[in-house]
Amino acid sequence: MALIKAQKQKIVENLKEKIAGQKAMIFVDFTGLKVKDLSILRKKLKAANNELKVVKKTLIGLIFKKSGFEIEAKKLKGEIALIFGYGDEISPAKATYQFSQENPNLKILGGFFEKKFREGAEIITLAQLPSKEELLAKLVGSISAPISGFVNSLRYNLKGLIYLLTKIKA
Repeated sequence: MALIKAQKQKIVENLKEKIAGQKAMIFVDFTGLKVKDLSILRKKLKAANNELKVVKKTLIGLIFKKSGFEIEAKKLKGEIALIFGYGDEISPAKATYQFSQENPNLKILGGFFEKKFREGAEIITLAQLPSKEELLAKLVGSISAPISGFVNSLRYNLKGLIYLLTKIKA
């Protein structure tokens, strides 16, 4: 069913608000993906404070022109969905990449990070990076390793001294 002009304007305004509030935006081609799988992806994204919207390419083109993004939506292949990341910049890429590993019909085409367009390969590379929490845990482990090693060596020296004193006493 064709949308009337007022409905299209409402969709454009709604998407402009979403683009203004997003930290990251990813384009995916969902050609051949079942509705059931798409709804599973929506739930996974929503749990991570992200959102998936299916939009026609012509409306995407209008929205990008009004929002100042430089990309021609008509050049994107397949049926396009936009994934908006509102919290963490990397979480939509991670969730989408993980889902695309399970469902090969979902293809990452590209996205915007820091108002700059990134190709699909760059998005996949970002998705494969460890999370911020994992990196912080590795940093803390690296910082605490020498200290714990020093404490352990002191403990073993103290045990050796106590063992020696008990031998002398006997």
